[in-house]
Amino acid sequence: MNHPWLALTASIFGLIIVYVVFTHLLQTSHISDPIEVSPKMKGVCWVGGDSIAAHNISQVKEIGVDWISQTPFGWMKGIDSPVVVGGFERAWWGEADRGLRHTTKLASAQGVKTILKPHIWLRSDDGKWRPDIAMNSEAEWQAWFESYGDWMMHYAVLAEELGIELLCIGTELHQTTKTHPEEWRQMIRQIKAVYSGELTYAANWYEEVIDVAFWDELDYIGVQAYYPLTRKTLPTRHDIEKGWKKPIRTLSELSKSYGKPVIFTEIGYKNTADAAREPWTWPQQMDDRIERSENTQIECYEGMFNALWDEPWLAGIFIWKWFHTTHRYEDPEIYWQAQEERRRNWAKKRGRTYKPRDIYFTPQRTGAIDVLRHWYQRPE
Repeated sequence: MNHPWLALTASIFGLIIVYVVFTHLLQTSHISDPIEVSPKMKGVCWVGGDSIAAHNISQVKEIGVDWISQTPFGWMKGIDSPVVVGGFERAWWGEADRGLRHTTKLASAQGVKTILKPHIWLRSDDGKWRPDIAMNSEAEWQAWFESYGDWMMHYAVLAEELGIELLCIGTELHQTTKTHPEEWRQMIRQIKAVYSGELTYAANWYEEVIDVAFWDELDYIGVQAYYPLTRKTLPTRHDIEKGWKKPIRTLSELSKSYGKPVIFTEIGYKNTADAAREPWTWPQQMDDRIERSENTQIECYEGMFNALWDEPWLAGIFIWKWFHTTHRYEDPEIYWQAQEERRRNWAKKRGRTYKPRDIYFTPQRTGAIDVLRHWYQRPE
């Protein structure tokens, strides 16, 4: 005998199940699938010089590099100037359009890809730097975005012409991204109208990478990854790996929330005993008491790769930085001797005492190059 109340109960129970499932789907629909990128970009930040030949590309390929980052510059008078002046053909050869074209073609011929990563250079900084760029009125903000947008569109057109695989639309411009995200979105739409490759933005590790609101418009979350890892001098590899735990959590969550992989658009360590304390500090800004330590640089590289390289959300890294030897010096050591002589002459002309310190970011003259080679050549 059928009971109407049993059929009614079953119907109600079925509706409850449907409601619960539907509600759960709504609540979790914003969660992206896990990101996993393979193979990873094995990059170096290329220093533009006065010439380049095929052997320069072969030198980076020898250690496993398959990407280079090329950096042309635009100039502003100060942090509140609404005008960006492009170098284009008046800049140093390797940073001018003619050098970018030549370098990109040579790299492409050997299977090395390019990220084009224009930077702003402040002619007068008054102790400020790029993240502090801010205008004094809304009219000046609009003028700045128009000027910056025109400058960036030049490189978008150039990147499309050369078949450059990845374009970075800005680097460490925190106040502009924080206060005017819609202007950035509009610029991205304009860039996409002329450039068919992939896009990223290079955010400073400190706060900006979290503050950027337009990662959803780009292909990669870009980070200038100079995270302070430990206060210790002469840290161990364990200290370095421990220091990476918090940044890894932050970046993993950010990648998942946007459904985008992460690129370290810059990362590097000096050959100093405190290299992991403030990795962003230039050697020229350090006093003469600093202790040189090749081993600390090696530990920083090993700790970085051990902690990060197998993270599925990491799309790749670009090591700061790589000096090519130019066409005149196929022997890298002769090149470095020439660079030393150039710096000595520069100091002499200005009446300064030149003190060779043998401190630098590049891994090229230390054991860190062997670490880089090992990880870049490791099968994925």
